Amino acid sequence: MNIQHCGFSTKAVRAGEIPDFREGSAGDIVVPIHLASTFARKEVDVLTGGYEYTRSLNPTRKALEDKLAAIENAAYGLVFSSGSAAELNVLLALLKTGDHILGFDDLYGGTKRLFTDILPDYGITFSFVDATRPQLVEQAIRPDTKLVWLETPTNPLLKVCDIRAVAAITRRRGIILVVDNTFLSPYFQHPLELGADVVLHSSTKYLGGHSDVLGGAVATNNAQYYERIQFYQNSAGAVLSPFDSYLTLRGIKTLALRMEQHQKNALTVARFLEQHPQVQRVLYPGLESHPQHELSKTQASGFGGVLSFELKSTVAEAKAFLERLKVFSIAESLGGVESLIELPSVMTHASMTEEERHKTGITDTLIRVSVGIENIEDLIADLKQALG
Repeated sequence: MNIQHCGFSTKAVRAGEIPDFREGSAGDIVVPIHLASTFARKEVDVLTGGYEYTRSLNPTRKALEDKLAAIENAAYGLVFSSGSAAELNVLLALLKTGDHILGFDDLYGGTKRLFTDILPDYGITFSFVDATRPQLVEQAIRPDTKLVWLETPTNPLLKVCDIRAVAAITRRRGIILVVDNTFLSPYFQHPLELGADVVLHSSTKYLGGHSDVLGGAVATNNAQYYERIQFYQNSAGAVLSPFDSYLTLRGIKTLALRMEQHQKNALTVARFLEQHPQVQRVLYPGLESHPQHELSKTQASGFGGVLSFELKSTVAEAKAFLERLKVFSIAESLGGVESLIELPSVMTHASMTEEERHKTGITDTLIRVSVGIENIEDLIADLKQALG
């Protein structure tokens, strides 16, 4: 059976880890952790199984890259030591001095830091646009624009853009479209099928799913882009270790189950907060009040486990609310089985200036929540007592 023709959960469990019954193999049901840093050859000019040096390729990492490609419905997958490493490898592999990036105006703070503080040193320029309006994307494209970078939903405002519409624009202009799919994961959204050229993940989040492994991932159907990014992966060396590859492989196996529970809990929390008198607004694509709710239903099969909300309070009161919580943990990151909560203005997006945050819509009392898979009754009770 061709694993690519199987359902999502079958691919998540089996892809990259089909037992090997050849003579001398043990028939491992789980791919072993290959710790070797180098691989011996019987003949000088013939690699053993295609392996030479673990930075270039490692059997455990290859299993993960194959699994990633399978669940993203992609031809190629690559994994890195972090989401930021994946981003930098993609950008340096596909761009050159003098090129321009057009990015969504609401992006993860670390991504914006990469654009504003690192890439200018390489002669790469950038600008940002509200990509929820495709016509603004087209108007913002310059002669030197070579790449459009989207998150959808965005971090932390949960904006959703029409991937198909933006892809039609970039395809017509010969521009590369990169979509960060971290928030929804391959279980809920497949940007490549909607027209994206490259899909990126912080695999630290939902793919790993247990807040115990750092990683980044890239998937594409374009052989030229794959070869270029893989060349940089090998040359720069920011690869995922065998043990971290194993942990991520294990995490992906339960991705479907976890995403369903994350979403179920997140929708319940969002509806509770939307009715609370101390809450100014709630941002979650699963709510009918979200401006891109209907669009979300046309390009994704779910809404994910992340939401944001704004309190009718001061920064000090918002901090006090967070510190009263008992079940939710105050922490950066997201996508783990435990519920995490944070204040972007002083945590994940602190690298942005106050003016930049307010221009984007990130107010001082905006709170981002990664809703975990705990009992929903406990989560609601915790929010009630902290808000009370």
